[in-house]
Amino acid sequence: MAEADPVPNVVTDTRSADRAPASLAVILLVSVLVVATCGLIYELLAGTLASYLLGDSVTQFSTVIGTYLFAMGVGSWLSRHVRRDEMGVFVRVEILIAALGGWSAAGLFLLFPLVGDFRIVLYALVLAIGVLVGLEIPLLIRILRHRFAFRELVSNVLTYDYVGALIASLLFPLVLVPWLGMMRTGFVFGLANVAVALALLVALRHQRRIVVDVAAALIVAASLLAGMAYADRLQRWSEVAFYAEPVIYARSTPYQRIVLTRRGDDLRLYLNGNLQFSTRDEYRYHEALVWPVLGRVAKPANVLILGGGDGLAAREVLRDPRVQRVTLVDLDPEMTRLFRDTPQLSALNARSLASPRLRVLNADAFRWVREARDSYDAVIVDFPDPTEFSLGKLYTESFYREVSRLLAPDGVMTVQSTSPLVAPQSYWTVATTLEAAGFRARGYHAYVPSFGEWGFTLAAHNPIGDAVRLPAHLRFLTQSSERAMFDFPPDMARRPTPVNRLDNQALVRSFAREWGRYEG
Repeated sequence: MAEADPVPNVVTDTRSADRAPASLAVILLVSVLVVATCGLIYELLAGTLASYLLGDSVTQFSTVIGTYLFAMGVGSWLSRHVRRDEMGVFVRVEILIAALGGWSAAGLFLLFPLVGDFRIVLYALVLAIGVLVGLEIPLLIRILRHRFAFRELVSNVLTYDYVGALIASLLFPLVLVPWLGMMRTGFVFGLANVAVALALLVALRHQRRIVVDVAAALIVAASLLAGMAYADRLQRWSEVAFYAEPVIYARSTPYQRIVLTRRGDDLRLYLNGNLQFSTRDEYRYHEALVWPVLGRVAKPANVLILGGGDGLAAREVLRDPRVQRVTLVDLDPEMTRLFRDTPQLSALNARSLASPRLRVLNADAFRWVREARDSYDAVIVDFPDPTEFSLGKLYTESFYREVSRLLAPDGVMTVQSTSPLVAPQSYWTVATTLEAAGFRARGYHAYVPSFGEWGFTLAAHNPIGDAVRLPAHLRFLTQSSERAMFDFPPDMARRPTPVNRLDNQALVRSFAREWGRYEG
């Protein structure tokens, strides 16, 4: 049986509530809405940052959410030990949450390149914020118990709590991340927690000694405002430390974090922290990606590119005079706009994204291929590596079956397929999955200094031969070097692998395991 509060404390709390202004109940109910919204925002920030920095979004979100909910339970349990001055404790909890939650995104970004085991820092912060958030609602219920009947009290608190969760879940992906970014989002909601604390302190100014609490709230608010003002600089510091290269462009979109770095004449593109190309050797990758396909198609008049929003694969495709139409499907409009409208970048892709022969569609390729009806003589699949399940779905049997429907009877497709040296299980899973979807598959690889030994997979409805026609202007590929790419030494040789399906995402798991061993 739970221990009852001592009688003197109950009397004291009741008298305090009776003397409180009539507006206090309204302030407290609005506080429920605000703290519920802030609490979920901090949870989403931690999950998103963990996915961005560590990869594998499902694992990161699952573990962060589980840890956060457990910590909230601990906080709720600890609230029973608050026997007096519940309002004062609640105000101080709000100030602490404002400091930790408000600086959480900036702190994690800044610490990631500096600490050895980032997960310890991440989960320690999640636990601390979760415990404090878990204290909030029980304390508010106990503070409000003198103003509402129990049934009305629970109904009001839960209603405001759930509405706050809905607001946070809608604002975060649709407004906050695209327009404020993760750092500023943390600072804004930290200020919301401070505002709750200050509103309560003002409402109770005649009943409590509030000088120390007000001073603490104002100090935290000042730090959050400073963080807001210098968020861009903080983001740049964290990214310079992370990439160890001067950052010349960085932007978060609803889909990814785009970062461009430059050191000397080397320009590099990173998406969510993963290198996509270096200008010093990108031609090797893109010639190996495109020309083994175009060189095996007699008349590649109509070409489909899935991914490749930087326009570099399109540059290679448009160099073939036989190509009449190119359709490029890339999810992120900011990516294609950046590489179309920025002079330095459009020069790199030979203004391919502005070519009258090319049509850009900003769409989810997984959905787009299901609705498309055209037939394509060649298909170039240039997606980022399957670091998470949202990308892994683009390497599944069901996706390849839809692409198979779009490929002409004599057409040929290629898929970028990660490194057969670092991740042979992952690499050959792509071929196994293509074959399960009805393709004939044939792997090949090329050495790209920025990536190391890199792999690709040809796929077609018919057997894929050796005969290939290559233009004379290529910087990397020749007839003899192209044939050599299909030879695999024993350490990269084919091995049994599972089919990557939507319900197992075997490729994402093997990719994380193999690259984790290599990078660890």
